[in-house]
Amino acid sequence: MEKLDSICMQLIAIGESLKNIDKITNRTLLVNYSAIDWKGAKAMRDIISHHYFEIDAEVIFDVCKNKIHLLIITLEKVLKDIQN
Repeated sequence: MEKLDSICMQLIAIGESLKNIDKITNRTLLVNYSAIDWKGAKAMRDIISHHYFEIDAEVIFDVCKNKIHLLIITLEKVLKDIQN
């Protein structure tokens, strides 16, 4: 359970950061990178934060196994693009 808690805290931080990026850029940056379901990624934060005791560990595992890598690659591309 401790590892699930740690992972959930990281997903909350990611979701909150994505919300802040969207706010700061007036929702004009992330929309340019359609490989990611940004709405879903940000919603994950709300689901974990507000429905913590209803979290399905299998869903969290699936996100970590199948979606985080693409998110990392995409965010690295975002950083590269804004630095150029």
